Amino acid sequence: MSARAGSTTPDSEESSERDTLRIVVPPKQSKERLDIYLTHQVENATRNKVQRAIQAGLVLVNNKKVKPSHQVSPLEVIDITFDRPKYPEASPENIPIEILYEDEELLIVNKPAGMVTHPAYGNYSGTLVNALLYHSGRLSKVNTELRPGIVHRLDKDTSGLMVVAKTDSAHHHLAKQFSRRTIEREYVAIVWGRLKQPRGTIEASLGRSKKDRKKVAVVSDGKHAVTEYEVLEQFDFLSFVRLKLRTGRTHQIRVHLAHVGHPVFGDPTYGGRNDQWGGMEGKKSQKAAKLLNLISRQALHAKTIGFVHPVTKKQTKFDSEIPDDMKSVLAGVRQ
Repeated sequence: MSARAGSTTPDSEESSERDTLRIVVPPKQSKERLDIYLTHQVENATRNKVQRAIQAGLVLVNNKKVKPSHQVSPLEVIDITFDRPKYPEASPENIPIEILYEDEELLIVNKPAGMVTHPAYGNYSGTLVNALLYHSGRLSKVNTELRPGIVHRLDKDTSGLMVVAKTDSAHHHLAKQFSRRTIEREYVAIVWGRLKQPRGTIEASLGRSKKDRKKVAVVSDGKHAVTEYEVLEQFDFLSFVRLKLRTGRTHQIRVHLAHVGHPVFGDPTYGGRNDQWGGMEGKKSQKAAKLLNLISRQALHAKTIGFVHPVTKKQTKFDSEIPDDMKSVLAGVRQ
């Protein structure tokens, strides 16, 4: 387990080898086994790891040792002690990456689906950063040693364009544009269902799900988030859409589309892998199942990125091809 849950409080009087985490159970929390509850609440937790921690006395409920089967109740205080993980430095790895553009200040990379952006707990190798370090010995050092050059991220299973800073000056310029929301980002996605309007705006605040801290949800006290969409093609039970971000929240597009009843096709986290979506059955359900077999992830691609170049000050824009797995789904649904 990693000591990084969303609504938890770290103990400020920790030793150099361990961290503690405090979770206060919400007032409306229903009865649930402690091991299951913590698996959903703590980042990088598995039920097996949680059970071992509880049995070792590293988890206290209201300052008492309990069993994994303990039923969590509202307002209980759960204290968890963690061995502090060791974070190694990111190492260069000879991993092929597609670079669309590069100069002395920045580069544009087309990240494939399945690649994590930067090393983190459980993923210290095989990431985009590992590949970038091998490709270029010059990346900005504004972030930690595990995130050199990284100005923004894409989800592991979202493909598409990213801008990477090679100098600290370029990093600051680009980060400022992201902060001011002047970066142009355009995505394409295949979504379930037929949207009622050809274009529209989804505006809903996002935050960590209170039921599962590993997920993002629409919450009243979350961060403001706005997504614009335009329907490019409509099919029997799917739509091909273009999306623009006004804000850049974690999982924003995926959660917003699921919120309005049109989850991204193939998305395992937010309801996109059900071949009986919307009550479909018979031939439609069979066709949906065949199409789902063509893609193992959410059908979402960051197609375009535009910004003001930090040195030339010229508006710069890059575009990319739709990846093969999404092309296969579109070809199949067009038949």
